[in-house]
Amino acid sequence: MVNAVIVEDEVRGLNNLKNLLATHCEEITVIGEAGSVEEGIALFSDPNIDPDVAFLDITLPDGLVFQLLNEVKPLDFDVIFVTAYEDYAIKACEYSSIGYILKPIDPDVLKEAVSRIRPKKETQIDRRLDIFNNYYNNPNAFTKMGIAALDGIYFVNIKDIVRLEAEDNYTHIYLQNGERITASKTIKAYEDLLAPVNFYRVHKRHIINLNYMRKFVKGDGGYLIMDDSIKIEVSRRRRPAFMEQMKRLQEGL
Repeated sequence: MVNAVIVEDEVRGLNNLKNLLATHCEEITVIGEAGSVEEGIALFSDPNIDPDVAFLDITLPDGLVFQLLNEVKPLDFDVIFVTAYEDYAIKACEYSSIGYILKPIDPDVLKEAVSRIRPKKETQIDRRLDIFNNYYNNPNAFTKMGIAALDGIYFVNIKDIVRLEAEDNYTHIYLQNGERITASKTIKAYEDLLAPVNFYRVHKRHIINLNYMRKFVKGDGGYLIMDDSIKIEVSRRRRPAFMEQMKRLQEGL
């Protein structure tokens, strides 16, 4: 069983989440509830409350939930944010590998988020929240991201990612030092996440960091040579848009 607490100020939202958990996530037992930052601090201070995961609304009547989390650090439970659509919050969750559910809650999304809850010893939640806060507060100045991999959570400098390669529902991420991390996300998720920071999807299986391109070889089988000497195919369908991107890069130099 997985013990959970919920911090949500709207009674309807609280009851809806509890009902959905009871119906679709039988392994979850709700052991505590709070409706504000102050109530949340009291809840987590109770020695009888020992959750494995906390479902947290971001905006509460007396402040943001981050105030609550800062008060009860260090954390030894996983976190899933439950929030209305907010671009910065969602991007921050993606970069920090923190679970989130959008309101209104889709039961399938809820089940997926619950399936990714990590055991206490593996959460590394404080480090993940640091990355979350860095992006949430400074969306144009972040440098690191958390990668949920098959064997744990890695924290990498985005500038050190050379390329990404898809394999079914997983993504292999190759770093400048030669390390490879296998992430439990599709390459599409990383395409959306990294496009604003100089990454480009040149093929259905490949995303590259444009900073690590060495050469583009033209011709029918056009391909890139990366700084690590790996050849990456540029698909025929994506080639015109890619060449336009190259043109913009040259004009920007």
